[in-house]
Formats: sequence, C-alpha cells, structure tokens
Amino acid sequence: MNKDSPIGVFDSGIGGLTVLHSIMDALPRENTVYLGDTARAPYGAKSVETVLRYSIENSEFLVEKGVKVVVVACNTSTAIALEHLRERLSVLVIGVIEPGVKRAVRSTRNKKVGVIGTEATIQSGAYTGALKAADGRIEVYSRACPLFAPLVEEGWTDNAVVEMTVKAYMGSLKQSGIDTLILGCTHYPLLKKAIRKYLGSSVRLVDSAEETALEVALALKKNMLAKMRGKGIHSFFVTDAPERFIKVGRRFLGEKVESAVRIER
Repeated sequence: MNKDSPIGVFDSGIGGLTVLHSIMDALPRENTVYLGDTARAPYGAKSVETVLRYSIENSEFLVEKGVKVVVVACNTSTAIALEHLRERLSVLVIGVIEPGVKRAVRSTRNKKVGVIGTEATIQSGAYTGALKAADGRIEVYSRACPLFAPLVEEGWTDNAVVEMTVKAYMGSLKQSGIDTLILGCTHYPLLKKAIRKYLGSSVRLVDSAEETALEVALALKKNMLAKMRGKGIHSFFVTDAPERFIKVGRRFLGEKVESAVRIER
C-alpha cells in the first residue's frame, strides 16, 4: 500500500468534520478524502438495516478512492456497522466509539459514566456494552439528545435555547453523579461550553473526535505514515447539493471548506 494514500473519513453529513479537524491537527501531512452523506442524513432515527447499507456504500466509495484507512466518523454507523465493515473491507477500519470508551475508562474516578448521542446510538447499546466490557464496575447513564445536532447545524451553540435544551437533557445525568461524560455524536463537541457550564467543571467531557484522531495517528505510526512534506490535500464529497455543506462546514472544520463534489446516490 502507498503510504501517501489518503485517509478516508465518512459521516452521515457534516458532524464528522469535527473528526476530520482533529485528524488534520494530529496528522497535518496526511491527505484525506471526506464523504458526507448529506442527502440521507441524519442516520440517528433510521433502521439498523438502512444504516448498515448506507455505511457499506460509503465505505466502498472511499476504498475506490484508494484510501489506506477508513474512519467511520459517525457514532450511529460505528455502533451498527463497524464490525461488519471490518470483515468486509481490505483496509483498516476505525470507529469513533472505542477511542472514546478507552478515554472514559481512564478518566472516571467514581465509575459513573454518562453517554449522550442520537436515538440509534443509544438504543444500540454499543457504548454501554463497550464500557462494561472494559470495566464491569462502571455504571453507565445514557441519554438520547436528538435536538442537539439540529441546533449545532443552525449555528446555535451558546444561547438561551441551547441552555434550556441542555438542562432538559442533562438534568437526570447531573443528578446521577457522573464524573465523566462521553459526547457520543460528532456534533456535540461544539456544545462543550454549554454542557460544561451546566454540569460543572468536575465532570470530564470526553470528545470522541479527538480520541479517534489519536487512535488513527497511533495506527498509522506502525509504518503507514505519509512520506510527503508539507500539508496534506483534503477532498470533500457529498450526496446532496454542496452549498450548505460548504457554508456550515466551517463551524465543524475550524476552517473554510473551499469546495465539495456532489456524487449520485
């Protein structure tokens, strides 16, 4: 395999750009190919069969682009399709759940860990299963937060509506006494400030995007790092009109998305 082959990243839409942002920070020389399945987003309320089919199609698109690793930057896809993709694809496949779980297990002191995510991610039990497998003494408190993603995409991350929504979703978690909270959706890192303000500084927030980037860096350092000098080249593909992706993408990527190519689905 060519070491200068790109890192492939896919998500149901825009949120996975937080994962890409962290990868670009950790591995600035690497080329990347990002696919946002914007025409079929969000995945959080779709059936297991549908999410599995979409995840396979997205992964195969990236493999056709010659990527050396596929990063499943969608918690719902990771929860439902990761093991299937690992069996099916010939390249390394990394999801966003395991890295966050590892960090949470290292971070918690009182063995009470909260998890927030889409309905599909929470209902899958993937985080609960992984946390329990890592440490059977951990108590897991899960909460689906379906309104968080649309708020973030609207650019509402720090206003009265966000504060009310955080309070509504986080109330039971705050009372449970958790000392660690996994942000189990790639949109949620943009709500860190509001969540931290409500829960207090004693609760550690685990950003799965950051942890996934570290996992990717660790995997590539075993003889797959790019040999190029200078900054990597980043390509973006979407399954719907690219205008909104380009407009909203900056909030997630931290820099401007110059262009995106629409592909048919």
